[in-house]
Amino acid sequence: MSDNTVTLHTEPSHAQLRIAIYSDRPQLREDVHSAFGTSIAPDLPAVDVIDFATGPALIRALHNKELDLCVLDGETAPLGGMGLSYQINAEIDDHPPLLVLLQRRDDAWLSTWSKADAVYLLPVDPISLPRAAAALLRPEIGETSKISELSLIHISEPTRRRGI
Repeated sequence: MSDNTVTLHTEPSHAQLRIAIYSDRPQLREDVHSAFGTSIAPDLPAVDVIDFATGPALIRALHNKELDLCVLDGETAPLGGMGLSYQINAEIDDHPPLLVLLQRRDDAWLSTWSKADAVYLLPVDPISLPRAAAALLRPEIGETSKISELSLIHISEPTRRRGI
C-alpha cells in the first residue's frame, strides 16, 4: 500500500513543493497560480509556484536542484514547452516531472518527442490541473490512471519513482 510520499528534488529543509511555471503569457501564469493556490492536494506539502519567463533561467534552477515539478507552456516563444522538455531530458539527469500545457489537442503527438511526463490540455481547470500535478509528484503507478480521466490527454510511462 502506498503512503503517498514524494521525492523532493529540492533540499529537505524546504517545507514546500517548489513548482515552476514556464510561460511568457502573464494570464496563463496567473491561471496556474490561482489553480494551485497554496496546496495542490491535502496529503502533499504546501506549494510555492515560481514564474520563469526564459528557458535558461529554468535550466539554471534545475541544475541547482531548486524545483520539484515543472509546468511548461507549449506556446511560449521562442522556446516552447515541448522543446524545453526535450532539452531538459537531454541535459539534466534526475530532473523533476515535466508537465506540458497545450492549447491544441492536435499537438499532443509531439509530446512523445518532447519526452514530457504528461501533457495537459488548456484551458486551466482549478480542479483537474492540481490533481494532475499531484499525481505526477506521487510515486504510485495507480495514480496515473486517475489523471488520464481529467483534462490530461497523455501521460508517459513513469520512468522514475520518487519517495521522500
